Amino acid sequence: MADIWLMRHGAYEGHRPGYHAPHEAALTPEGREQVRRSLPLPDGISAIVTSPVLRARQTAALVAHLTGLPIVATSGLLAEWRAPSIVLGRTTDTYPPAYRAWRAHRLINPSLRCEDGESLTDLHARARVCANFLHHTAQKHGPILAVSHTLLLGVLTHIREGPAAFTTAGRSPWQFAERHPYTPWRPAGCTR
Repeated sequence: MADIWLMRHGAYEGHRPGYHAPHEAALTPEGREQVRRSLPLPDGISAIVTSPVLRARQTAALVAHLTGLPIVATSGLLAEWRAPSIVLGRTTDTYPPAYRAWRAHRLINPSLRCEDGESLTDLHARARVCANFLHHTAQKHGPILAVSHTLLLGVLTHIREGPAAFTTAGRSPWQFAERHPYTPWRPAGCTR
């Protein structure tokens, strides 16, 4: 049995392709049903950790309510990629020029940020710290379920690719309430 399971939150209000949802977007009734259908959890999971973003917290709370498991941590390490505020609540056809320019150059220069957004390098660095956080939390509490968001989950599971994991994550998004076992990656020679 894996010590760590990753799960994407359920469907949320206003979701559509290319849309950058505000953090306060809540689960829909369909999203709650997706979470219910994702149960039962694999045997042995003893605790839940979650992103602080509302749709993830609601997913974690529903799983906790239905299973009786405790939520032992809410961590910004599990939050979705921080899109610049100029695109929150917007779709592809309404992206401002600054964001379009960033998108055109983000793979050439992964450290490039668009205004207050997170660069691909920033996201990858956060994912590495998150992997350690998940490992240590599982050591402390036993097998855990970590509820997060499609891009962060994709970067975590493709972390060896470096900042380019963002692109891989975008090409193969996690479905709502999808769950997979996770083994944190450690560079060669790393014992912690």
